[in-house]
Amino acid sequence: MTEFSHRTVLLEETVQALVPDEQVPAGGIYVDGTYGRGGHSDALLKRLDAQARLLVIDKDPQAIAVAQARAANDPRIVCIHGGFGDMRALLDGYGVQAVNGVMMDLGVSSPQLDQAERGFSFMRDGPLDMRMDTSQGQTAAQWLAVASLDEVREVIRDYGEERFALQIAKAIVARREVRPIERTLDLADIVAAAVRTREKGQHPATRTFQAIRIYLNRELEELDRALEAALGLLVQGGRLAVISFHSLEDRRVKQFMQAASRVPAELARLPLREDQLPKPLLSGVKRIRPSATEVAGNPRARSAVLRVAERTGAPLTRGAD
Repeated sequence: MTEFSHRTVLLEETVQALVPDEQVPAGGIYVDGTYGRGGHSDALLKRLDAQARLLVIDKDPQAIAVAQARAANDPRIVCIHGGFGDMRALLDGYGVQAVNGVMMDLGVSSPQLDQAERGFSFMRDGPLDMRMDTSQGQTAAQWLAVASLDEVREVIRDYGEERFALQIAKAIVARREVRPIERTLDLADIVAAAVRTREKGQHPATRTFQAIRIYLNRELEELDRALEAALGLLVQGGRLAVISFHSLEDRRVKQFMQAASRVPAELARLPLREDQLPKPLLSGVKRIRPSATEVAGNPRARSAVLRVAERTGAPLTRGAD
């Protein structure tokens, strides 16, 4: 298997958030919900003691193969092939009911973008696949061949926040009547012809590729489930660290952390004493952006946002799985 380069975004900030310097070396159980090529995991392992465990999850078979190779030399690593939205059930399979930290690096990884055969990039010619887990599910080409005009429009509009969604959908449907859309550059050309104006420095197909990828992999739904699962798994004082790369993801993470760190609005308006109000489930919510130096060295870090929160001792009153 060819190894592709990957520059980990917000590396020091993420591991510092999970295990601050004063706690090194740390014990306990940690979860990397999106292993990728293991940049964050490798750095976190350096801060953990010999008794700690790190459970790494990824739905990409190539990512898990990389993790397994490293686990062969480090007994602290447990490799799990699956989606982080199923975190609770996956950890149950290993007898893990509580953890000290959870990190998630959302979206597509550099190796996935750089491998033309994965179909994620509009800059490289390859089959229109776009599946995170190549062992199952519908490819982008298969979906585009059967989706209705309204379905294509809604996906591109809702998951790509694309104002030209209708024009793009019409162009896709018209083109597939002539011949199937099976290659990445083919789709990119169709979109470019349909979109006459675009933000400076952004390829016309950026939002369309993002939208189809998010939809096919159910990324936002999985993120929602993963956040709830992490909240239910974290021990008091445990940390949650989530890196997002676009507004749809970041908005969900922000709203989730804010809601869990406040008293519900409907209760705050009632004539109750402070000691009668339920305690928030999260505290210390922070937002961290990459430094100018990191962005200069790695342009893919430009849109990254890290949000961090700490689990309080308040009992969980809503379901989390």
